[in-house]
Amino acid sequence: MHTNWLLETATTATTDAAAATTATGGFAEMIPSLLLMVAMIAVFYFLLIRPQRKKDKAVKDMLAALKVGDRVCTIGGIYGTVTAIKDDTVTLTVGAPKTPMVMARWSIRSVEDAPLENDAEPQV
Repeated sequence: MHTNWLLETATTATTDAAAATTATGGFAEMIPSLLLMVAMIAVFYFLLIRPQRKKDKAVKDMLAALKVGDRVCTIGGIYGTVTAIKDDTVTLTVGAPKTPMVMARWSIRSVEDAPLENDAEPQV
């Protein structure tokens, strides 16, 4: 009986030491994959998320700075001049007959710098 107790104690001590080594070695093996995950998140942030946030902020600032008289292009490709602005709507005049169109503010794609040649009076 005395030898069985000694054998059980030695086996338990060996098992505990192996478990401790495996736990420490397991964490050491996880470090490279953990670093890879952090690197992938950083790449996604700097290549995808950050530029999109900058672009969204620029569009938001452009829409907030709209004023009467601005030449704009809508997301549908319609060019016009802003004649009135309400909360979420913009009234544009389009074409030679100055046709008014009411559009959603978010539908403005860009503010144009140069006047359009199509809106000019025809020269005879």
